[in-house]
Amino acid sequence: MLFRSLLFLIVFLSIRPVFALTVLTTIKPIQMITLELTEGVTQPQVLLSSTASPHDYALKPSDVRRLNQADLLVWFGDGLEPFLKQIIQKKDPSKVITLSQLPNVNYHQFGDDHEDDGHHHGTVNPHFWLGPDVTEQVAVSLTKKLKTVDPAHAAVYDKNLAHFLNQLNGIDEQIQTKLSPLKNKPYFVFHDAYEYFESFFGLNNMGHFTVSPERRPGAKTLVHIRRTLNQYHDVCIFSEPQFTPAIINSVTRGTDAKIGHLDPLGTDVKLQKGSYFTFLNGIAAQFEQCLK
Repeated sequence: MLFRSLLFLIVFLSIRPVFALTVLTTIKPIQMITLELTEGVTQPQVLLSSTASPHDYALKPSDVRRLNQADLLVWFGDGLEPFLKQIIQKKDPSKVITLSQLPNVNYHQFGDDHEDDGHHHGTVNPHFWLGPDVTEQVAVSLTKKLKTVDPAHAAVYDKNLAHFLNQLNGIDEQIQTKLSPLKNKPYFVFHDAYEYFESFFGLNNMGHFTVSPERRPGAKTLVHIRRTLNQYHDVCIFSEPQFTPAIINSVTRGTDAKIGHLDPLGTDVKLQKGSYFTFLNGIAAQFEQCLK
């Protein structure tokens, strides 16, 4: 019996994939990008579920253990994940990459309406994963970090990056073709998360209900949106699955506005090779469906 148990253990260990390093990402979009860059080496883990907000998340003891055990932690910065600020200060800097501090990335800045909202979000818009051009810049810097942490697989990371950028260029062209006829179509989004996507593909965003999910829309904002809906026909209003649509339903009641849905975190996208591109295509399809 003991011999059979030992034999089973040996066979199990021989077929179990041996990962070179443990990569922990904070949110799913960052995990999907990192997955493409680490293919053949490891599968990155994610700290938060897609239904959890990084703005007000509270760490659990199990989270702390995972953070301490990670060979590389990939996070955006305290403008998106403020709950990590203290623990990051205690972690070996060589095992952390803070995306918001990358020197060669052209992040967008938030507008004036992000000031004085009672929360600290920083000045940099963290939703870079919705912009193919900025995502490309992040991917290049992240690959350099992976090669530094795990030089034994440098050639694999370079190959993965080249493949990722080639696919990214291809999907850019597909989405441009799909959305180009809809560039003048007006719409509102629930929260100010889509600037990277809108800027890259030239869409006509007329405003947002709130600058951040935890901040309730102000009365002036709702009055402005309501007036706009009365001035234009078939304006699309995008809700998000993470938040109740009650406010949107109230504002659009009695108008001919159309309600669409956008998911900036890819909640329903299955994590697998190519999932980031599935996610981008899904965002484009959601825009196309409502605007068309």
